[in-house]
Amino acid sequence: MAARGMNVVLVARRVPVLEASAAEIRAKYDVETRTVALDLSAPDALSELTRATSDLEVGLFVYNAGGDDRSVAFLDKDLGTHLELVHRNCVGPLEAAYRFGGPMVARGRGAVVLVTSGAAWAGGATLAAYGATKAFDLILAESLWAEWRTRGVDVLGLVLGKTDTPSMRRAFDAEGKPYGELADPDDVAAAALDHLADGPTWIYGSDTPTGGSPFGALSRRDAVLAMSRGASAHGGDA
Repeated sequence: MAARGMNVVLVARRVPVLEASAAEIRAKYDVETRTVALDLSAPDALSELTRATSDLEVGLFVYNAGGDDRSVAFLDKDLGTHLELVHRNCVGPLEAAYRFGGPMVARGRGAVVLVTSGAAWAGGATLAAYGATKAFDLILAESLWAEWRTRGVDVLGLVLGKTDTPSMRRAFDAEGKPYGELADPDDVAAAALDHLADGPTWIYGSDTPTGGSPFGALSRRDAVLAMSRGASAHGGDA
């Protein structure tokens, strides 16, 4: 976004990473860069973000939080961890869309991108909570696109596979597995901006990026089994 001349507000939990990213953007691009340190799994995170940006007209909101740390069996994680994930991946995007999308609809212009995952296409062993939250994000994005597309606001559900991020590398390292082929985050970001108007869904890296589920005509049972095999083979987020 900064490379395209947009002012940016960066939100992250880890202050050193947040400030380092902001410093890099300020050094490379002549745009205003603001930082807001927030844990998006906290109950009041989005209300705090709203207050921190109350003097701005936010024209593009990208919700890209909520990666899982590793794929393990449902009962091998404590309940609190699951609930934090649900808050970050479901309550957070919904509240963000309401708080920031509402003013966009009132103005008649703007865009919202909700980053989701290939794990949304079907259930899968070791992906129970994560996959369910990403399915929520996908349906939320598609539904808001249907409501707002005639109101001047673009909504895009950006479906990703394995992407080269620190959290993804940590997930693979925890499993002792090779990284394999990972998407470049810069390419992903560019694709999202290029295809804002091509909603409701853009499947990054797909030969048919506006198409349906890659499982096609498979029965739900077979799709779940295929997703489970994929999670076992690759680890981390699907």
